[in-house]
Amino acid sequence: MIDISSKDVFDVMFTTRAMRRLRPDPVPDDLVLKILKAGMSAANGGNMQTWRFLVVKDIEIKKKVQVIYKKAYDEWISPRYSSISPPPGSTKEGYHRQHTAVEYLTDHFHEAPIWIVACIDHGESKPTRHSGASIYPAVQNMLLAARALGLGATLTNRHLYFEEESEKALGLPKGVHSYAIIPIGYPLGNFGPVGRGSMGEFVFQDKIGEPWQAASVLK
Repeated sequence: MIDISSKDVFDVMFTTRAMRRLRPDPVPDDLVLKILKAGMSAANGGNMQTWRFLVVKDIEIKKKVQVIYKKAYDEWISPRYSSISPPPGSTKEGYHRQHTAVEYLTDHFHEAPIWIVACIDHGESKPTRHSGASIYPAVQNMLLAARALGLGATLTNRHLYFEEESEKALGLPKGVHSYAIIPIGYPLGNFGPVGRGSMGEFVFQDKIGEPWQAASVLK
């Protein structure tokens, strides 16, 4: 049984939903600092700490990015939702609610009181396939920290459909690239169990496609 009020790490993980409907009310800096501290406690390649975290409060910056974000929704995201079936663990009604929440975030993206833009300073190097390993653990830590503090958040990187345009709007210097934007605020919705498929669908032993017997009996 999952206890939504619990701060146990497993209960927090099992109830960290993508919270896309956020209040515009200010979030105290001390809570944002806790979230950032959690992020900077994450594993990263060689402990080189090439991560950079941009806290965005400026409404004008957020409005510029929101225009790009909505363009990506109109051109890429909305057609996808209209053309594919619900993912494992989701019903048709649940998937419709998810689409509605995504649409809400699109229209109100700039109203989230805090954004944390998760970046890597690549210097003169080019991003590679393994680059995200040095930033996404930090992003997950921040999502879990926000959940533990009663704040809603979600990982979104839709702005990367128009990467150069977005990073210019964010004012990122040369060599610094964004990997995610985390909008944070007090949630309008409720925390609760996440909808996922069964472990038997996704966990295998020794070879993809070969079921792991222990996982096949678990939900």
